[in-house]
Amino acid sequence: MTGTPSARAARPDSAVPPDPAAIAGASARRLRICLAASGGGHVRQLLDLETACAGHEVFFVSEETGLSRSISERCRTFFVDHAALGQARLGAPWRMVMASIRNFFQSARIVLRERPDVVISTGAGSVFFTVLWARLSGARIVIVESFARFDSLSMFARLAGPLAHEKVLQSAALSRFWPRAPVFDPMVTLDAARPPKQPLLFATVGATLPFDRLVASVDQLRRDGVITERVLVQTGEGGLKPAGVECHETLPFDRILATLDEADIVVCHGGTGSLITALRAGCRVVAMPRLFRNAEHYDDHQEEVTGAFAARGLISVAHTTEELSAAIVDWRERLPRMATSDPAALRSHVSRLLAQWAGDV
Repeated sequence: MTGTPSARAARPDSAVPPDPAAIAGASARRLRICLAASGGGHVRQLLDLETACAGHEVFFVSEETGLSRSISERCRTFFVDHAALGQARLGAPWRMVMASIRNFFQSARIVLRERPDVVISTGAGSVFFTVLWARLSGARIVIVESFARFDSLSMFARLAGPLAHEKVLQSAALSRFWPRAPVFDPMVTLDAARPPKQPLLFATVGATLPFDRLVASVDQLRRDGVITERVLVQTGEGGLKPAGVECHETLPFDRILATLDEADIVVCHGGTGSLITALRAGCRVVAMPRLFRNAEHYDDHQEEVTGAFAARGLISVAHTTEELSAAIVDWRERLPRMATSDPAALRSHVSRLLAQWAGDV
């Protein structure tokens, strides 16, 4: 059903306590809130803000991935086609055009039918038209620039920023672009004891694109005897599947979390969602950023992301099979630092906005 706007029945989510500020705001009037984000780290960051909307009516708009399908099991979720300017940069301009046309009309149908009062988005391209249609229909727009951007604004932020009633940053370095935007750096280290681990290496390429260079490097080191742990690989749709290795194109999000609880070593791409989830689980993390010059991503922002995480001593970065080998050997000699993103301050900010807007409606 990818690319067809559809909704699935909601089920109450009682795992996370509601934000008191959000409840106070909701007592004024119940808002209809659209949480809109592309797949991967964008939608994972959006999930951190979901409890700020407690007491209001919430629905999601996203691409259809394993994570968004998990969301749809408990909350109304609409799917739109994957569309991004980077598709043209990678030599597929007509694919971008056709996906954008489908996305344009899918987004229009969703917004005009659901009539959100507020749209909160962490990007990126696949939900731009959702934001645009919502602004044209009178909704208030909140744009939270992705945690994946430390030094420069994303293209989504540059395009959607002028549509926003409220802009939010997660890196102080970006204040030169949005000087009036509040900044909430969510990254914190954890003092918790590292949980027990199994001799398992989990390689994951993220929800959107295959990453054969990473998978081939892991398989080469396994065959060379550098990797002695059991190997589990999430390859992405249509990705390389080495013989003799347990491979899955996609995995449900709860299966990913269970795997990270067991995995001693994680080799992943440079997406913030994959990095933070692995760090929170106490894994030894080696990141191999996707590179634009290899046609692995739409730009080189994963270089920026992994460099920032490595500068904090949280991960190692590898660009080649040899560097991956050295990083894995090095991590076996030291304990990892656990870390996570703590969006509490940002959640409170969003709760206050919603309380104010609920009183204005």
